[in-house]
Amino acid sequence: MKLSVFGFQALWSPYFLCVIILVSLLFFASATTWRHRFSVSEPLTKAQAVYFSLAMMLLYIVKGTPIDVLAHISFTMHMVQMALLLLLVPIVLIKGIPWWMWQAFISLRIIRPLWRVVTQPIVSLFTFTLLFSFYHIPVILDVVKLSEPLHAAYTSLLFSSAVWMYWSLLNPIPGSKEIKGLHKIGIVMANAVLITPACALIIFADMPMYETYVAGDAWLQSMALCVPASTLAMLPSLGVTGPELFMSMSTLEDQQLGGIVMKIIQEIIFGALLYSIFRKWYKNEQKNADAITAAALEERKAMSQYY
Repeated sequence: MKLSVFGFQALWSPYFLCVIILVSLLFFASATTWRHRFSVSEPLTKAQAVYFSLAMMLLYIVKGTPIDVLAHISFTMHMVQMALLLLLVPIVLIKGIPWWMWQAFISLRIIRPLWRVVTQPIVSLFTFTLLFSFYHIPVILDVVKLSEPLHAAYTSLLFSSAVWMYWSLLNPIPGSKEIKGLHKIGIVMANAVLITPACALIIFADMPMYETYVAGDAWLQSMALCVPASTLAMLPSLGVTGPELFMSMSTLEDQQLGGIVMKIIQEIIFGALLYSIFRKWYKNEQKNADAITAAALEERKAMSQYY
């Protein structure tokens, strides 16, 4: 059966596209024409404009195109959607927003104390991995997918936790306390390790775990997250009773493939991030080699006085 049965609004989310366009226009106006209203500002660079535009495009692709409908039909597509939304979009978003706009946001009285806590490397690492792992516990995912407000709230919190987690690695504000390159590498590797158990449980399960991806009322109810109520009411009369009508594999195979795909995408993104961190760290070490050597000699000299 073709996806066109769900209608244009479900497949292309025109209202969400309008929101994305509006946010983009407000951002570029704030970063160019209105930037002098900020206490500190700099001209928007081409790289920042490209990164922000890419973030908005990715956000629309994963949440506003047929990928969103497919993510409610196929668990594999759900994991692709989650991987891109949580592991890739936050990186390009942080890089796309100028540091002085970040600084203005973080300096808000209501934001400053909370941001200081949630962006601590250990706190952000465990917050993200726990929220991600809890979300994929069958009873939690099924409950969340049956409530539009709950789904929106949990997804927003999960996305925010991903931004907090990446902040300690990509903090663009000049003069901010920066953790060492080796520690950044440790955070990325720890993240990969902590997400693995959730993926492993999904990959090695011997039966479908999620009611909202099995034929029946639960699946039809979950489709209300992306399909208008009027269209949803017509689906049973059109013979649409379950996700198996749109897939060539069984529910269990789709579930197992989803866990594998999530792990593969995660390894690719984290691998590229590790390369970037290591490269920057190595260049910094080479650039400041003399200063590092002098500091090491001074430390050794000071220690020798005690022996």
